[in-house]
Amino acid sequence: MRVIAGTARRQNLITPKGDDTRPTQDRIKETLFNMIQMDVPNSVFVDLFAGSGGIGIEALSRGAKRAYFIENSNEPYKCIVQNLQKTHLEDKATVFRKDVVIGLRNIREDEVDIVFVDPPYKDGAYERTIEMLSQMPYVTDYTMIICESSLDEDFTFVENYGFQVTREKLYKTNKHVFIKKIKE
Repeated sequence: MRVIAGTARRQNLITPKGDDTRPTQDRIKETLFNMIQMDVPNSVFVDLFAGSGGIGIEALSRGAKRAYFIENSNEPYKCIVQNLQKTHLEDKATVFRKDVVIGLRNIREDEVDIVFVDPPYKDGAYERTIEMLSQMPYVTDYTMIICESSLDEDFTFVENYGFQVTREKLYKTNKHVFIKKIKE
């Protein structure tokens, strides 16, 4: 896994051992960042269930002004810290080794621009995370939430929390679902 573009371009990233994390494939990461390339510069980016931190680091490399990484497991947390040091992006990052619910409460921003959500599949974390995001004052009408999920994950529940699906990008084995607050 590597950083695709920006100041840390071509840097190889350390990934946690084992099957507990699923790093986003470079090709899928490149497609995602091509879709959001105009939104990333000067953004505040949140990488939830961050794993190795590859998505948030890609955002920083491409000009995000700040990134928050939330990861509960110890080995992935250590990988994020090492990868930030390796890419010289640690001064723009805050890393929380906490449960996502607690980590989200520790973010001190007026507004977050992009939230990337990639929890373990099949454990119900999407709904819990969206519910928590609906309560955060920094999630505004302009905040883009992107969920990486299996193809069969149903996101109709987001309407229960004041959000709507604005776009889906399907790949062979997974998808990106783009969510925004419903404007009143």
